Amino acid sequence: MKRYARNEAAIAALTPEQYQVTQQNGTEYPGTGEYLYHRAPGIYVDIVSGEPLFASADKFESRCGWPSFTKPIATGYVSERRDASHGMIRTEALCARCGAHLGHVFPDGPRERGGLRYCINSAALRFIPIDRMEAEGYGEFLDQVEGR
Repeated sequence: MKRYARNEAAIAALTPEQYQVTQQNGTEYPGTGEYLYHRAPGIYVDIVSGEPLFASADKFESRCGWPSFTKPIATGYVSERRDASHGMIRTEALCARCGAHLGHVFPDGPRERGGLRYCINSAALRFIPIDRMEAEGYGEFLDQVEGR
């Protein structure tokens, strides 16, 4: 399994919203994320480290205002921790490699696909289309992308 390092140059290049979401545990406004209605085949990687996070085949429409996925692309790429901020108890989703905040995990996803909903900020992601996956070093995940 290839691992990706935290990239200080990538952090410096983040937009203010991307920085606020990934480095300060922020949340983009619902319904505004670039990948909310995105449907192309490929994978979503962490914007800071390049760590592969989610496959487009696991994306679904949850009507929550953020991109939603049923599971991470592979075990160990997304870590979780208890989040008691804002007067709620939630499960925070983070990039396991660099610790960037991604969003939250909820137990209200499609039951037939495991029952989880990874509610992820578009600002924490970069999309790699299927036709660029091999060239960008993500060929090992091609079998998880529809249209292959």
